[in-house]
Amino acid sequence: MNRLQALYAEQGQSPWLDNLRRDWIRSGRLAELVEAGIRGVTSNPTIFAKAIEGETDYDEQFGSLIGHLGVEDAYWELVIQDIHDALAVLRRLHDESGGSDGFVSLEVAPALAHDTDATVRSARSLHQRIDAPNLLVKVPATAEGVAAIRQLVSEGLSINVTLIFGLPRYDEVAEAYISGLEAYAAAGHRDLSGVAGVASFFVSRVDTEVDRRLTQLAGGEDGDASILALRGRAAVAQAQLAYQHFRRNFSGPRWEALAALGARVQRPLWASTSTKNPAYPDLLYVDNLIGPETVNTMPEGTVDAFADHGTVSRTVDRDPDGAKAVLQQVEAAGIDLADVAATLEDEGVHAFAKSFEEVIQALKDKAAALGGAAR
Repeated sequence: MNRLQALYAEQGQSPWLDNLRRDWIRSGRLAELVEAGIRGVTSNPTIFAKAIEGETDYDEQFGSLIGHLGVEDAYWELVIQDIHDALAVLRRLHDESGGSDGFVSLEVAPALAHDTDATVRSARSLHQRIDAPNLLVKVPATAEGVAAIRQLVSEGLSINVTLIFGLPRYDEVAEAYISGLEAYAAAGHRDLSGVAGVASFFVSRVDTEVDRRLTQLAGGEDGDASILALRGRAAVAQAQLAYQHFRRNFSGPRWEALAALGARVQRPLWASTSTKNPAYPDLLYVDNLIGPETVNTMPEGTVDAFADHGTVSRTVDRDPDGAKAVLQQVEAAGIDLADVAATLEDEGVHAFAKSFEEVIQALKDKAAALGGAAR
């Protein structure tokens, strides 16, 4: 048993791949990763932008589409084809796991992040068009997105909530999932096991922003050593506390009533887990967040690093009091974690929207080169 397989078998954490490329699907690389222990796949507009702009594998299908579709519609056809094929690769794992793993995630258009009704319509449409039990539609955890999440779950749809950067918003996301399940049950559905969900709590980006602010507060790299010593600690501490919130939110009489109908917990998914600061250990955001009923979605480089030298040990709740103390120290130093979360949410929505716009423009240019209509 390799480390990826042991991560799930011994610690109950599912390693997912945070990337999707058509050449990996066609070459069998994705199937090899699944065989090696990967149990799910996540995608986002940036991932698809890199894949579509960087590969020729999409050219033939795109050329056949632009004669009768606008460029944006053609983009969605390209993306949905990849998702459909990846879902097929993961389907056996989904079935063998009793529906607990083997998921592939596809995000709604980033421009909808602040439009509840449009997000609901888009997520419904994606579930209808793809119609696979192991599809998770990704919805950003903006205030408007949280309202959409409750509605979608109340309709029995499986959702990956993305771009969570703080504990208060995480609690709102959990409440949306639970109340959505309650509404679904109240509508007469007595088997809730077909509804799945994960809550994607972003990790490394928190350190990037908090470290930047700590350095400023310290007066630069040669400034206050006690403040500088807090760098690289906030993200793991906050995620470890999020796990405590998860255990609290999904326990007690209210949750037990849903669990009796087969409801599945909304697993915390640790996202943005590659190390951005080269001074930090390459598995800082993996080795320290291992625990049951969680997911860690990793880019291929981080998957390879964990397979090579990761530590398979329960760490996510090893010292919750210590994690709480770290956040208290960070806030005492002058860091407003609520503002950090709001800043990162805005940046995340903007970054995905920018990637979406860039890939659409690249496809328009390609359509023009091929003599198609760049609508």
